[in-house]
Formats: sequence, structure tokens, C-alpha cells
Amino acid sequence: IKEAIRKTYGKRGEVIVRKNFAAVDAALEHLHEVTYPERVTSTHTMPPPVPPEAPQFVQQVTAFMIAEQGDQLPVSAMPVDGTWPSGTAQWEKRNISLDVPVWEPDICIQCGKCVLVCPHAVIRSKVVDPADLKDAPPTFKYVDARFREFKGQGKQYTLQVSVEDCTGCTLCVEVCPAKDKTQPSRKALNMAPKLPILEQERENWRFFLTLPEVPRHNGIKFDTVRNVQLLQPLFEFSGACAGCGETPYLKLLSQLFGDRAYIANATGCSSIYGGNLPTTPWTFNKEGRGPAWSNSLFEDNAEFGLGMRLTIDKQGEYARELVRQLRELIGPDLADAILTADQRNEAGIEAQRERVALLKQRLAGIDHPRVRDLLAVADMLVRKSVWIVGGDGWAYDIGYGGLDHVLASNRNVNILVLDTEVYSNTGGQASKATPLAAVAKFAMGGKTTPKKDLGLMAMTYGNVYVAQVAMGANDAHTVRAFLEAESYDGPSLIIAYSHCIAHGIDMAKGMEQQKLAVESGYWPLFRFDPRRKAEGKNPFQLDSKAPRIPLREYMEREARFRMLRQTNPEAFERLMEAAQNAVLERWRLYERLAQVWEPEKVIA
Repeated sequence: IKEAIRKTYGKRGEVIVRKNFAAVDAALEHLHEVTYPERVTSTHTMPPPVPPEAPQFVQQVTAFMIAEQGDQLPVSAMPVDGTWPSGTAQWEKRNISLDVPVWEPDICIQCGKCVLVCPHAVIRSKVVDPADLKDAPPTFKYVDARFREFKGQGKQYTLQVSVEDCTGCTLCVEVCPAKDKTQPSRKALNMAPKLPILEQERENWRFFLTLPEVPRHNGIKFDTVRNVQLLQPLFEFSGACAGCGETPYLKLLSQLFGDRAYIANATGCSSIYGGNLPTTPWTFNKEGRGPAWSNSLFEDNAEFGLGMRLTIDKQGEYARELVRQLRELIGPDLADAILTADQRNEAGIEAQRERVALLKQRLAGIDHPRVRDLLAVADMLVRKSVWIVGGDGWAYDIGYGGLDHVLASNRNVNILVLDTEVYSNTGGQASKATPLAAVAKFAMGGKTTPKKDLGLMAMTYGNVYVAQVAMGANDAHTVRAFLEAESYDGPSLIIAYSHCIAHGIDMAKGMEQQKLAVESGYWPLFRFDPRRKAEGKNPFQLDSKAPRIPLREYMEREARFRMLRQTNPEAFERLMEAAQNAVLERWRLYERLAQVWEPEKVIA
């Protein structure tokens, strides 16, 4: 066994080999005979796969799949049109973590960082009136809200963990900046055994869900990490790896734009944990609004998303045409208000929703072809947000031709690339996003070419919004980029650093690794906003500082680089030097882009 371990894991380093040896030795030392009765005598029964309050479909279909009895389902139980209900992951209480984060209100500074980075949306916060807490369970925690927007209103802040959905990744504890001055090891969030608090936290979570959400259109600007934490995530409890670096970006997308989002998802990790049976993490709010999500192929997802945009635009165009034709029937004031609505912010979007609801009321019961057509497309009068999502294997490689076509279309689509720099879902093959010197399948001797600069290529169009972000390095910058990209009336591209288990890191340190990537200069943070040209400003903004640490300090923390040192030290040093030079060369290019710029001059 140990010979097989050394052969399999030797390239990963002696530490990994020794840990595997220790696991084998411990197993042998603890072998003992287990006696069992001839027949079942236990009075315990397995709890049902889903709670009794789950919807009918979940009870009759999803529950069978969770219990691994899907073969018993008849074909007639399947949705006839191929669509599946959203928000079913909330019923699959996996309880896979032994330790969970516990909140200490007396230390908490209410910064929202833990809520932002939680990969599975199990940490939530709300600001509520004291009256909302009158029926709170005895162990439910809350404290005076410190938000500037609620100053003097007597509001209460609460932070709650869904311990049954937590994966125990500890990212929240790692990013928590609040510490007890008398006991530095004690933070505002600390990991603790789950079983002693399971029942009370299950009750606390149920109560938390009954508390009202902060209205999106009440004047609060959701443009900071602190305020975004109060938005309900419409992506929750996915089956992604514990500590996943991709899902926090999807959760942020769902918080900011989820109630009006259409998502085209390329095949890959994000399609597996995003739409995997038996449950779906994309969900909806109390108004029934949530992302419309669908998965396409690797090679045509960009075109798939563009098709969504074209369809929405055409239906919206037809709806406005019908509103003009039926102006007198609708009422001139309402019709004109619908056609001239300013939907650049949440307040404007909510006002338009109210107008559309009134429109439907006025037209209800009128049997006329044009009225029926308008009622069918009336929702397209409200601004929609189209997102094309996928990994680097799709965006840099197999689907790049389509992605480039969509960028050149000048249509209002948003592209989010969850860049793990490797084909994570299919076993860790190298992609064009894989960095120089990294070991991956099809690059076992270390990749000898630099990472493709997708952002720089997209910027050459001049009319594409481009941002490169890393949540662990600068979370405020990430939020700003998402808001700017979505508000831009044209194609936008966000390239998001996504740490991954395929990197060979301690996933609890994922956000720290993102920070090192930026500090080494390997992953510069930037935004290219074409709108700045009209203001006489440079559209390119370099948002991170010059490299402060050697690239080696970042790379040597990851097994994908270290394993080359084990197998071929000479190649490791050669490629490491080449990688460092490539980083500095690219940084100098970005510096010149940020500094050398002149406004366009009109030639008479």
C-alpha cells in the first residue's frame, strides 16, 4: 500500500506522502471486530429526505432522488416541458460539517465580509425593527445596528448561520477582521462543534427566514460590501466544494441582479453545482422573482446567452409597440410613463414593475388579440439583466470563438468568467488560462507558455467594459466592477480569480491566496470602462499596486507549482524565472496603458 502511495503522491511532496502513511497506520491500529445481531432490533428510524413543509414537487419527486430511489419514479413524474422548479436546494439538509461558525455579537463590526465570501450562502444578515424580534427564540442573537443609513432608527442587526447547510470551510472565520482585544484568538466568528447547538440553531434559522428583507428600493445604496450583505442571495446551498472560489461571485450576482436576471451557463463546475439533480441552488424571493437559468454546451454558451438578449430585446420592442398602439385603452398617462421610465437604478425598476402591474390590471379580461399579445410580453417592459457564465475552459478555449463573436455584437450582455485556470470539472486539464510553470494534465512537465490575456484582448475592441477582479484581494473593487459592468449598455466582461481545490491549496486559505496573487503582480486588478472616454478620462484604470512580493511566494503555496520542483527541480527554476519575468513585463504594459492616454481629437 505504501509503495502505491509513494508512486501516486510522491510528486506532491514528502509531507503529503507522510500524511497518507499516517492514515494507513492509524487504520491498521484501530481495526477491531464488530459484532452485530442476527436481526434488526433498533427502534430508531431514518428521518424523511425532506421536511414535511417542502412543496409538493419536492415531496413527490426530489425526495426520491435525495433518498437514492430515483429509479422508482415513473416518467410521468418528470416535468413535461423540461423545466424544473427553482429553489429546491433549501430542502436538502446535508449536515456534512462537524464544526460550524458561531457569531459573537459583542465583537462584530457588521462589515459583511463573512456574508460576502461564504460559498454556500449559509451566513446571512438582516437589519430589522425591534418589534420583529418579539417572538425570537431564546438563543437568537442580535445587537444594535451600526449602519449609517439606519442611524437613530433603533434598528437591530442579526447574523445567522444555517448550520445544516454549512460545509465547514472556515473561509468566513479566515476573513473576519474583528478580534477580541483581550483574547486575540477569539473573533466575531469562531468554529465550534455543531451537534451541541444543532437544534437551537435550526430553530434560529427558521425564525431568521421569517424576518423581513430590507427593501431594495428604499434609498439605501447597495454599492458597498457592508450594504450588500443585507440583500437576499438567490443562489444558495449548492453542491460545490467546501471553500469554493467560484460560488461567492455567483451569489453576489444573484444578490445584486437576481430578481431580473437571465443566466446562460456553460457546461463545467458552475453548471454541475448550478443545475444538478436532485436539487437546484438558484432560487427566488417572496415575490416569486429569481434568476431564469439554463445550461448550454461548452462550445456555444456565449451564443446561447446572446440569443436570450436578442429575444428579450425583441419582446421588449414588441411590448412598447403595443403600448403605443393601445395608449388610449391603457390610459395616456400610464402608457407614457411606461415608455419613458428611467430604470437605471432599483427605485426606477421597482416603479416600472408597479406600472406594469397596473397595466395588467387595466387590460385583464379584455378579449382582443393585441391585448393578449401585450399581456404575454408585458414583463419585458421591466429592465432585464443577461449574464453569460462559465469557466476558463469555456471562455479561453472551447467557447472562445463564440465569446469573441458576442463581444463584437455590441449587445447589452454581461459575461462572467470564473477563472480557475484549469479544467476543474473534468479532472484538471490545462487550459489557455493555465499559468506558466503550473503542472496540469497535458502539462505534466510544467506549462511552458504564458496565460492568455483575455482581458487585454477584449479591451482592443474599445467598446467593451472589462474588469479583472479577485474578491479575496479587494472585495469592494469586486462589488464596484459588478455594478459598473451591469450598468454599461453594451458588452461587459468580468474575469474573476477563483481559487480551486485543483490548485492544491488549503481551501480555508483561498481568499488569502487570492490576495497573494494580486500582491505578486500575477493577477492585476483593473477596469476598462469605455464611458470614461466621453468624460475625457482614460478608460483603463489599474486598481492594484505594483508587485510587492516575489511571484515565488505566491506560487510555492500551491501544489500545482510545487510538484514540478519535486519531479524536475531544474525545469522548476527555469520556468519560475520565466514566469516572474512574464509577470513584470505584463505589469509594465498595464502601467503604460494606465498612464499614457490622450482624449480623441476630432479632425476637421
